Amino acid sequence: MESLPTTTTTTKSERRGRSKPLQTSKPSILMAFFSCLAWLYVAGRLWQDAENRMLLTSLLKKNSDQRPKVLTVEDKLMVLGCKDLERRIVEAEMDLTLAKSQGYLKNRVQKSGSSGKKLLAVIGVYTGFGSRLKRNVFRGTWMPKGDALLKLEERGVIIRFVIGRSANRGDSLDRNIDEENRTTKDFLILEGHEEAQEELPKKAKFFFSTVVQIWDAEFYVKVDDNIDLDLEVLIGLLDRSRGQDGAYIGCMKSGDVVVEEGKPWYEPEWWKFGDGKSYFRHAAGSAIVLSKNLAQYININSASLKTYAHDDISVGSWMMGIQATYKDDNRFCCSGINQDKVCSPA
Repeated sequence: MESLPTTTTTTKSERRGRSKPLQTSKPSILMAFFSCLAWLYVAGRLWQDAENRMLLTSLLKKNSDQRPKVLTVEDKLMVLGCKDLERRIVEAEMDLTLAKSQGYLKNRVQKSGSSGKKLLAVIGVYTGFGSRLKRNVFRGTWMPKGDALLKLEERGVIIRFVIGRSANRGDSLDRNIDEENRTTKDFLILEGHEEAQEELPKKAKFFFSTVVQIWDAEFYVKVDDNIDLDLEVLIGLLDRSRGQDGAYIGCMKSGDVVVEEGKPWYEPEWWKFGDGKSYFRHAAGSAIVLSKNLAQYININSASLKTYAHDDISVGSWMMGIQATYKDDNRFCCSGINQDKVCSPA
């Protein structure tokens, strides 16, 4: 019976000893709790980062698929930031065109007569490599030579034989023309033009483009080598026409388009002239007169002007789209019998 208190005492002390570990485990529980929260937070961030990476990867792949395989000029300009430079280039080209239309032409100094007065006319007489005899005949009849040619230039009229270069540049044909020109000094040699019968329409472009850059004149006249000119009649007619901008002067005509290959005056592009197949009104090729502004128009737009099988048709087509004043003058109809004719068959 006396041992009972001892047992009771021991039991209470054991209980007190067992309760202490329960009190010290609370911080551990809190640490475990916060560790769990931290783990959940990190896991959530990692999951979110993974999801963002997948989204970015899909967007990059989509953009890569949509990107053009070959960059256009427009794309390259945008990448390089050259849009402003492109705009300035376009503006410079427009300024250049305007300057050329006002007479400021590249690498040329326009010449007038000895008095500095504006020339009346520049007359170009078409010729070829095999036409030396015909040129000599002209020099002995209606076309001045030597001192007489210089005196005519003092009156404001320039006359030149017009010829291109040989297909075999520098051959005997070219050398013969150069030698003849050194003696007579009455040639206009079109360095960029190849002299050939089938190239006559292009020769008209070269002629008007070249003379308007070299000489400052009221009129520019293209003449075939199968006619004789009455220079005094032509000079008087042109002198009375001074100051007429847009003047397109000649023996105006039109006619049927030749559609059968092999016939004279065949037009390979006959189908462009409509069902009636008739040419528009134009000056006959024997003698064509253009005022300065029309010759400048040809010079500025020569690269884009269409040529047909014949030079007079080609010149007439260029005049249709601009403000040209057609002047039909029978004195330029070289086969006619009118008095005071400008020209007659040679």
